[in-house]
Amino acid sequence: MIALLQNKQWIRLFTLALLCVCFVGCKPKSEVDRTLAIDAKKKEIVFVTHNGPTTYYLNNDNQPAGIEYDLATQFVNDYYPDYKIRFVIVNSISDVIPSLLKGKAHIAAASLSVTHLREHLVLFSTPYQETQQQLIFNNEINKEPDNISDIIGKTLAVPEGTSYEEHLAVLQKKNNALKWQSIKRTNTESLIEEVADGLLDYTIADSHLAALMQNYHPNLSIAMPIGPADKIAWAMSKNSDRQMLANINKFFEKIKNDGTLRNLLDRYYGHNKRLNSSDITTFLERSNSLLPKYVHLFKQAQDITGIDWRLLAAVSYRESHWDTYNTSPTNVRGLMMLTEGTADLMGVTDRLDPKQSIPAGAKYLLKLIDTVPERIPEPDRTYMALASYNIGYAHVEDARVLAKRLKLNPDSWADIKKTLVLLKNPDYYTTLKYGYASGGAPVIFVESVRSYQRILEKHQPSHNPEFDAFKIARN
Repeated sequence: MIALLQNKQWIRLFTLALLCVCFVGCKPKSEVDRTLAIDAKKKEIVFVTHNGPTTYYLNNDNQPAGIEYDLATQFVNDYYPDYKIRFVIVNSISDVIPSLLKGKAHIAAASLSVTHLREHLVLFSTPYQETQQQLIFNNEINKEPDNISDIIGKTLAVPEGTSYEEHLAVLQKKNNALKWQSIKRTNTESLIEEVADGLLDYTIADSHLAALMQNYHPNLSIAMPIGPADKIAWAMSKNSDRQMLANINKFFEKIKNDGTLRNLLDRYYGHNKRLNSSDITTFLERSNSLLPKYVHLFKQAQDITGIDWRLLAAVSYRESHWDTYNTSPTNVRGLMMLTEGTADLMGVTDRLDPKQSIPAGAKYLLKLIDTVPERIPEPDRTYMALASYNIGYAHVEDARVLAKRLKLNPDSWADIKKTLVLLKNPDYYTTLKYGYASGGAPVIFVESVRSYQRILEKHQPSHNPEFDAFKIARN
């Protein structure tokens, strides 16, 4: 014990755990119980979370998004339909549980890993996701370490108050020389950016966030897993309403069984591993060299169709790599790789002319979106339209029919991905109206487009036609 306590990280973790136990066990009940009660008159459910791509953020329309936001919103709609929902956004994950214990929220929904230390403080719900902590490094600067001993002497940093600290403390038992920095008021995404920029040798991230960030930085690599897999769950104060906790557990059980959770996880993370580092490097290079020639045309196409120009640009890149003279062996041509039939349908006389092909491709995609049943929610409706752009709507409809036969959800892209790939199997395609199709191709197409769009959204500003018109009028 003396040897362990010589390390600052161990001292801090040990002290925190001791204080937590003493706080809960020794304080008078009046001082401990700061739980935010459910106010029947106010009719409000409060969640505490923090900003991040795996929790809560504002999307391109300046609207709340993120898997925790979606889950929380659906939970309140399902179990407390007469209540409003409010989010308390804290600066970092280390502030989440303290805010909960101070009575600032009913529920913590912040991509929290279930750990032994945290279980002394809060009640966890049924876990809804499993993730693996991974060591992240810059492959242009450092070689891949074979084991923990190889990172001794290098700079390793993690956000303070994360479960990463607990796993590192366990590893330190086997290697006393292991050191790391616990950084206050930061998040994992920021530290990953520092690794990508060469300012930090290593950090640790959950596998779904690591995969997401690799889409933005091709020089990031994963070295090794850190500790066993973690389970992600919501948390509540130990003095909170047990009926609400029971409702949360029922909610997660329901959305696991009906496919809603699978669909949400696919929506936010399903495309993350589609691109390799070479794909991303080439895309980023061409975003700087070729894309500027056509940005105004993609934005004009957005004005015509209402489809985000970055989605249109992503489709174009996946089809032609922004090579206006691109022609396939089957005579599909141009920036949007239009077939002769599609070009005729959309009134295009020269498929190699970007001024014709880009708006035509955008209007054709809009036509496909309108063809997909309106009851299918976004973004699944657009994903199915994108698959139709690649393989034709008839085969997508076959995949939906097959999904229904297999007791999957025909309105969920996460399930349609599974049945599209079955269209090359004679056991299935011979029973369907439109027969054989290479169904893996549209899945790869859609997931790649999603990844390219996400990268553009990070690096390219959205297009607001009303604001642009205002600027023109002022000038």
